[in-house]
Formats: sequence, structure tokens, C-alpha cells
Amino acid sequence: MSVDVDGRVRSWTLEPTRPRYEPPPGAIDAHCHVFGPQARHPFSAKAKYLPQDAGPDLLFALRDRLGFARNVIVQASCHGTDNAATLDAIARSDGAARGVAVVDPGIDEAALHTLHAGGIRGIRFNFLKRLVDDAPKDRFLEVARRLPAGWHVVVYFEADILADLRPFLDAIPVPLVIDHMGRPDVSQGPDGPDLRAFRALLDSRPDIHFKATCPDRLDPAGPPWDDFVRAVAPLVADYPSRALWGTDWPHPNMADAIPDDGALVDVIPRIAPTPALQRALLIDNPLALYWPEAVAG
Repeated sequence: MSVDVDGRVRSWTLEPTRPRYEPPPGAIDAHCHVFGPQARHPFSAKAKYLPQDAGPDLLFALRDRLGFARNVIVQASCHGTDNAATLDAIARSDGAARGVAVVDPGIDEAALHTLHAGGIRGIRFNFLKRLVDDAPKDRFLEVARRLPAGWHVVVYFEADILADLRPFLDAIPVPLVIDHMGRPDVSQGPDGPDLRAFRALLDSRPDIHFKATCPDRLDPAGPPWDDFVRAVAPLVADYPSRALWGTDWPHPNMADAIPDDGALVDVIPRIAPTPALQRALLIDNPLALYWPEAVAG
């Protein structure tokens, strides 16, 4: 359970249904989070939602229940730029987790390399105003130029600001990962204006990945999320080396019903219907970004 700043209560299940779909061995949940535990890792004073603890023990139990082998833990906005909870979870994963940090743009090189040693492989820029108060593009670009070798930038935005963001995105000098495909209106279908604009972004440079994630956020029609599948399956098919997948557990800032993670896993074969697409989505693409030494080896 958690309480948003407007007082709404939300909850998430500790025991989702077991998915019918069995991920391939070595599959990676490439977008998830941890909250707290608050006794060790308090939330930021600027947090826009106040979740219940959802620490690494619960995350790794979910990983095992759903049939995954590794996690990519993305720093949750409720922790601000204090990445201690994410780093703690990575440290407790026995090498089965890597992470994406949120940093103050003024962070120095020594601190960046400390994050690298702790398993961080990218930083996240958030442009959702309901989650963050400020997004200084010029300072974001400056820190992006100083990242350790092999890192990337994750960007979270909504489709209606993509055109305005294009000069900024074009200027980022490292690979990009776009959270939740820039939150398109999937009811428009695969050829709607939101996904046409997103495809134009993907076509603009070869080092942009995207997360084919969050039918629960993007498809207001609800389960089984048919509009999401219709819109996203062609994107995965056309850009098979760029797509990632993740649960988004424990579903930050969800003001309404929290989705069943087992049902989310069962969407995977609907957006990636062949073994080759599933392997790219769940293993090859996230390994290349977060465990490149495993690919090289």
C-alpha cells in the first residue's frame, strides 16, 4: 500500500499470479524499482508519492516467481538523487542486478565512478512534471558528456512533448533508452501520430533503445491490454535489436489499481511472438546495455 500526496491509497500484490508464459533462461526484467526500506533509505523531501516499503527481498522473490534471472533497477523518483536504496539492492543481488541512477547534474567524476563500481550503468532524466519539479536540459547535457564509458541515458517523457524534446535528445552524446516508448496513446494504433513520431525518433539515430512496457499505464481499456498489443507488437518486430521489457514493479505512482505482474508477463509473447524476438527483448538487448562483459565473453 502507498499514499499519494493527494491522499489516495494504492496497493500492490505480493503474490501475483504465475504467468502462463515461461521466459527463456537468462531473461532480464529491465525496468523495476525498489522503495526503501524507509528505516534505512528514507524518501526525498520532494517525493510526490509515499510508497510502502518494497525492498530487494521482495523484488528478488518476484523475479524468481515470474521466471526471470536478472533485474535492472531504475532509481525511483521518490528517492530523489540519493541512490542508496538502488545501490543496496544491487549489492544484495549476487551480481544479478544492475542499475540506472538519478543524479544531481553537478555530480563529480569521482562520484560517477563510485556509482559505476556499485553497478550503475546509466542515468535517468525525468520530464514528467507530476513526478519532478525541474528538468534543466542544459545541465542534463553537461552531465551526459561526463558519463563513464559504456553508460547511457534513460529519458522519461510523455508523447505530447516529444517534438519539443527532439533537439535535446539529438544532442545527448551517448546511447538513449526511452522509458515506456514515451507514453504514446496506444488507442491510436500502430500508425497513429504518437507512434509515427516515436518511429521518426528511432530512425534518427541507431543507438536509441525503448522499453516496450507498461500496458497498465498506457492502455486505459485495461486487461488484456489489446490496444497496447496492437500498437506495440509492430514496433518490437521492426526494431528487434532496440526493444527492452520490464515489469515496472512495484508500479510507482499508480493512483488506481496495481496490475498483476503475472498478467504483464503474459503480454510478452503477444508483442514478441517468436523465440528470436523474445530472446532479443529479454536477453540480448538488455545484456548489451547492462552486462556488456557477458556479451564480450
